[in-house]
Amino acid sequence: MELTIITAIVTMGGLGFLFSSGLAFADKKLRVEENPLIEKINQILPGANCGACGNAGCYDFAVKVVERKIEPNACPVGGEDVANTIAEILGVEKSNITKLIPRILCNGNKFNAVKKDVIYSGPQSCAVKAIVSGGDKLCYYGCLGGGDCVKACPFGAIIMNDDELPLVIEELCTGCGLCAKACPRNVIEMHPIQRNIFVFCKNQDEPKRAKEVCSVSCIGCGICARKSDGGIQMINNLAIINYEKLDGTKIPFEKCSTGAIKKLDVATN
Repeated sequence: MELTIITAIVTMGGLGFLFSSGLAFADKKLRVEENPLIEKINQILPGANCGACGNAGCYDFAVKVVERKIEPNACPVGGEDVANTIAEILGVEKSNITKLIPRILCNGNKFNAVKKDVIYSGPQSCAVKAIVSGGDKLCYYGCLGGGDCVKACPFGAIIMNDDELPLVIEELCTGCGLCAKACPRNVIEMHPIQRNIFVFCKNQDEPKRAKEVCSVSCIGCGICARKSDGGIQMINNLAIINYEKLDGTKIPFEKCSTGAIKKLDVATN
């Protein structure tokens, strides 16, 4: 009996030694050494793992940038400083980054946008409202007010204000764009921070209907388009800006009866 036990122990020990030796040999022969630049770049990334760059996380970004599959400036959260540092590590040319910031292109707050007579009492998520009820406003193009954009922001840079519209805290915003992706109505767009002229409306209803559902909607009059020399086009009753052709000095802001098109005071640096 004892001999049987001893034999079993020796046999198992021998097999364990044989297998471990084989694994050690395979590890030594088949190991793929990681490029040290990957860890070096990973350490300087923000570590938010937000996915705004389109990759699985910061480490995945580091791998792909070292493999030259993406550009050093592909991390919107890191901004120009991180991009320049990555370029130095990789020995490639630095590239300037224009910071993007979300603009809420809807002014249909609780005072301006007309509410439906029937009160919606279901889930308050914008994504659900858009599918189930279309929201509690008569405008089917404006902000739904559910705060999906707020939940999507990992940096606390967007809140719902007292007027039931999103408010961007620019000092905290990294330009990741996750809030824009979360908006089912596409009223949040990412724009260069220096850009200052916008149509704060997405309504494509015919003019009479647009004015009935929201007092600050674009009513499709076309005055701004006619004066813009191609900088603005009317598409589906809505003024659409072509920023490549836009000359802000030609836009008659004072002629817009609802104030849908406006010029913001923005930082120039």
